[in-house]
Amino acid sequence: MHRPLNSRPLKTLLCALAATIGLSVGVSAAADPLKVGFVYVGPIGDHGWTYQHEEGRKAVAAHFGDKVQTTFVENVPEGADAERVIRNMAKEKYDLIFTTSFGYMNATATVAKQFPKTLFEHATGYKQSANLGTYLSKSYEGRYVGGFLAAKMTKTRKIGYVASFPIPEVIRDIDAIQLALNKYNPGTEIKVVWVNSWFDPGKEADATNALIDQGADVIFQHTDSSAPIQTAERRGVYAVGYASDMAHFGPKAVLTSIVNNWGPHYIESTQAVLDGKWKSQDFWGGLSDGTIEMPISDIVPPAVKAEAETIIASIKSGDFKPFTGPIKDQSGVEKIPAGTSASNADLAGLNYYVEGIKATLPQ
Repeated sequence: MHRPLNSRPLKTLLCALAATIGLSVGVSAAADPLKVGFVYVGPIGDHGWTYQHEEGRKAVAAHFGDKVQTTFVENVPEGADAERVIRNMAKEKYDLIFTTSFGYMNATATVAKQFPKTLFEHATGYKQSANLGTYLSKSYEGRYVGGFLAAKMTKTRKIGYVASFPIPEVIRDIDAIQLALNKYNPGTEIKVVWVNSWFDPGKEADATNALIDQGADVIFQHTDSSAPIQTAERRGVYAVGYASDMAHFGPKAVLTSIVNNWGPHYIESTQAVLDGKWKSQDFWGGLSDGTIEMPISDIVPPAVKAEAETIIASIKSGDFKPFTGPIKDQSGVEKIPAGTSASNADLAGLNYYVEGIKATLPQ
């Protein structure tokens, strides 16, 4: 005999089924990895700036495992190509996008307006919005320490600097070196050659040779290849590496390297997104939080190395800030009064050479 289906058990079954379906959908949604993208101006094998950002991306992937999905696009020129690449990432539903070169600033800001639900962080720039933050390293701290080492190690009292573009980040780093030279070896001059490129080993090598031919016996760079270090090693002068540890390219040349460690910041930002706590900020990382590391070579005399480490410790503790007045520009106009330290806003827009630099700043 056919018996009618009891409505109460049916309700129970349907509720259980609905709960099961809901649970399975929730688990699936929770399991979807956070998509994190990186846009690089150079090749990941440049052994410099882009290489270190790629190490940061790898740190994110290793730390979060299957909670995140990371990808990168390398060799992206600044300009229209950058905007296209960034927009494509946003279209592909990336949750967090890091754009890692100053020249990406306008492209990042444009795309951020078009995709308000996507979060962006731009390296070394100053434009921000609700879904666009900025980050950079206080590389000038490392430059000051490098300037101290150069002041102690130079014999010609001429220091060379292979520069990329005349943006505030590069100018303040040149100034930081000169401030250290002024204090520890007054009269020592920094010479600058602009190559108008972030990564061009040929131009970087030519610029280094030109500086050495002018008498420079310590070479700095604000470019991304190892060419300046290798040229300094071959020519028998000292050098200070940038972005990554360059010692293996010039074991007899490299006094120290200003190493950018981006992993901690990338991990912290990714975690903030996962936790729903990400907020736009202007992050400045330096020696005190490990964003900058400075391995000092044993070719530096022990007493000089010890003094350098004392300077590093004073910067880490906050007892010393390189851009503390009185500081004048190269024409003698006071820019930072005695006893006053430049703010991040002051440093972000720095556009003058300090006293002691004889070169003309490109306009």
